[in-house]
Amino acid sequence: MTSPGPVPAPLSLDARAAAPLRLAGGVAIDGPADAAAALERLIAARTGLPVALDGAPAPARIALTVTDDGAPESYRLAVDEHGATIAGADAAGLFYGIQTLAQLIERDDDAWTVPAVRVEDAPRFAYRGVMLDVARHFHPVETVKAYIDRAAGLKFNHFHLHLSDDQGWRLEIASRPELTARASGSSIGGDPGGRYTQDDYRELVAYAAARHLTVVPEIDLPGHTHAVSLAYPELSEEPVLSDEVRRVVREFGGDLPRNGAPYDGLAVGFSSLRIHDEATYAFVSDVLAEVAALTPGPYLHVGGDEALGTPPEDFAYFVERVTRIAADTGKTPVSWHEAGAIGDRLAAGTIGQYWGYRTPTGGMDDKARAFVDRGGRVILSPADAVYLDMAYAADAPFGLRWAGVVDARQAYEWEPAEVVDGIGEAGILGVEAPLWTETVRDLATIDALAFPRIAAAAEAAWSPALGTTPQRSWASFRERVGRLAPLWTALGIGYTPLDDFPWAVEQPTTDRSLT
Repeated sequence: MTSPGPVPAPLSLDARAAAPLRLAGGVAIDGPADAAAALERLIAARTGLPVALDGAPAPARIALTVTDDGAPESYRLAVDEHGATIAGADAAGLFYGIQTLAQLIERDDDAWTVPAVRVEDAPRFAYRGVMLDVARHFHPVETVKAYIDRAAGLKFNHFHLHLSDDQGWRLEIASRPELTARASGSSIGGDPGGRYTQDDYRELVAYAAARHLTVVPEIDLPGHTHAVSLAYPELSEEPVLSDEVRRVVREFGGDLPRNGAPYDGLAVGFSSLRIHDEATYAFVSDVLAEVAALTPGPYLHVGGDEALGTPPEDFAYFVERVTRIAADTGKTPVSWHEAGAIGDRLAAGTIGQYWGYRTPTGGMDDKARAFVDRGGRVILSPADAVYLDMAYAADAPFGLRWAGVVDARQAYEWEPAEVVDGIGEAGILGVEAPLWTETVRDLATIDALAFPRIAAAAEAAWSPALGTTPQRSWASFRERVGRLAPLWTALGIGYTPLDDFPWAVEQPTTDRSLT
């Protein structure tokens, strides 16, 4: 076998002493229509070969089945010179097996081939997420769909949408129409804003679900709420203009925030809702009820981070009430790890999302442990490993640096079960790679920041623990990622060709069928 395997690394992969499957002359796919169509699209993009469905004859055959046994999302893949079979324990497992097969396609001088292998695979964590911030810079529906496709190809299964922040409110709320009427028109740097209608949001939820991703909506509260002041100024406190806020304005430009005026700067931590006004909780209840009703998935993210404009005692009162409001919608509340400061006042079962460093500082670990103590679990998003908005090199033309420059090897070499003492495998719901958009205006920049480092997050979320299998190493990872270059190029993914990887290069051909 010439290829070292797929990304993320599977539980087991055995090269077989057999000739590869030659795809020259066409491929026939038998199996469920949606799965067959997904594989057809990938084969066509990668090779240009004709694909026959519904049992039509072709030289190479691929059989797709759902077996209804095995671990959730697991699959088995077998390839030899006569054909290939992918058996998923469920529809998601079959879909992930399809992604693996597509990654294994290679081009020899005279044919497209798939090496003879056996793969047995299942995910390590139930929650494997990416986050896209559409509040700092708005991203249209087609861009969000494109990022969903990219995440699906790496076996992520949750798509977290950060829908509100100081710079803009992005989701239509029928009971609070002023939010998008007055608070959706701005972005960082004075760029245009934008909004999603409820139909847009439903479309994104359905698009993600068809690719086995669950949308996790976030309404960030009680900080990161300056946009609310544009629509409902009576609910917002005056901005708290700390020395840090003033420093950021001096360094990055823009104006100091003022209630009722759009904010397009980078400072954080200055905004707050009015904690002791019952109108605030009527507002929160209206918003969360509508978002929950629009969202079939089990999670509702209520923010809770960087609420520096809210005194600690007020923050505790607010988070206690709001996590219960979220739970009352029938969803499981999710909050950034700061909410763990309120301990047993959290709604039972609330999920914490840890965004500190690989080595916790400032009591971040205590706050994360509080979620587990209340019967919840933790999503790990260490900023110096999986924040895809961090610059990937010292000379990167975009990206932030407050968590340092996060190169590809640093993004890869961390172990989820070793981040927070006292939170082992059982207390970890999964891993999520956020992409904040302070410096991200378009899909090209999303691609350049995310790829290839998003593959490291995918492997931390899906694959066995670091160092436990031969493939679960930096040396293997860099080889496997390098071989994805032709597939990523065929799919239109504008990855950054970092020097860490031996990128595969295929010579152009005028005959993509290679018969």
